[in-house]
Amino acid sequence: MRRGLACIALLGLLAFVSTHGPLAGLSVVRVVPETKLKLTLLQRLLAQRQSLDIWKEPACVSCAVDIRLTPLESDDVTSALKEHGFKPTILIDDVQLLLDYQRNQLFKRRSAEFDYGQYHTLDEINDWILNKTNVYKSLTLLFNITKSYEGRMMTGLKISTPSQFTKPAFFIMGGIHAREWISPATAIYMFGQMLDRYKIDSDITKMVDMFDWYLLPITNPDGYAFTWTGDQNRLWRKTRSKHGLCYGVDPNRNWDIQWCETEGASKDPCSETYCGPSAFSEVEVKGVAAFLQGIKGLKGFIDVHSYSQLWMSPWGYTRNLSKDFQQQDAASAAATDALHKVYGTKYAHGSIANTIYIASGTSTDWAYGKIDVKYAFGVELRDTEKYGCLLPEDQIIPSGIETLQGLMALASYVKDN
Repeated sequence: MRRGLACIALLGLLAFVSTHGPLAGLSVVRVVPETKLKLTLLQRLLAQRQSLDIWKEPACVSCAVDIRLTPLESDDVTSALKEHGFKPTILIDDVQLLLDYQRNQLFKRRSAEFDYGQYHTLDEINDWILNKTNVYKSLTLLFNITKSYEGRMMTGLKISTPSQFTKPAFFIMGGIHAREWISPATAIYMFGQMLDRYKIDSDITKMVDMFDWYLLPITNPDGYAFTWTGDQNRLWRKTRSKHGLCYGVDPNRNWDIQWCETEGASKDPCSETYCGPSAFSEVEVKGVAAFLQGIKGLKGFIDVHSYSQLWMSPWGYTRNLSKDFQQQDAASAAATDALHKVYGTKYAHGSIANTIYIASGTSTDWAYGKIDVKYAFGVELRDTEKYGCLLPEDQIIPSGIETLQGLMALASYVKDN
């Protein structure tokens, strides 16, 4: 992590070089509501500005709220915040500058080998899946879910070891929000270790033998591919379907459970949290749901996101706790405790609505509420302090290592409970 912090220091030295680009002048500001009254006030202020790109929603007292601002928005929004007694600080002074530095690092070290310490394009990820199924033929199976809106095949990897009985299953998916690159990168690292270290590492071997493991690294392939088409698109979040004047639906508000019923989803097609014209309007979401329904003995589900360092269970649509919350939260605690022991990274845990914000139509709520997967979780990976959605590559492997430890602890808990 210290190397990551050094990157920001280097950005200052590069500032005079990179003053142009499609995102030049974009900044990310942070506000911390210090009282319940301030929290309510901030929620109202941001609700009046639906077009803002809010990276971290106002969820709780003393919890940071991060807002990306264009040069045209900056003065108006910061002035409004100050007028209401808030003290906005700069999280990222120039998004373009950070992108310039990260892009240079990304392409400077490209090689023919698949490097777990780098971010990869959709094609490279699909090639990795194909390679693993060729190398580990007795352990793996490539599966296809459906074609995306733009015609890309959604491809995943199953790891399964021989058993006399039908084993319980665990499904992990990443990349549902296109710009959250650390999500698929971390999931891919974990599954790579599960294969490469099987029969070498006793803990990994035990975990692999416990369950049938399914990985869908990119749940939103059109959106993810779009984030690789230029700096101006790097922060794209939604799918790429067309609705009115705007593109895309938030695929984590499109599931058929309390669809668009709360303030955590928007009916505005131009909003970052647009729930879509109907539940399961997005072919990607509908396809994943159908695939999940076909998995026998599905006991665990994780939808991997970034950022904020959170391990969360249902419900998202209400602050009321689920009937299984005690066991769900105990499982989250086991995972976050194991994760913390690696590098000291602190994760909070609890229900989605009480930990981050109210959100309806989410994958985690659907997995728990519609197909009875008791251990369904939404996980927000690193970080909390510096980079937001733009986590540097030097944090991929540390994120993968610590999250794998969390996953092993979670798997043990789920097996025993």
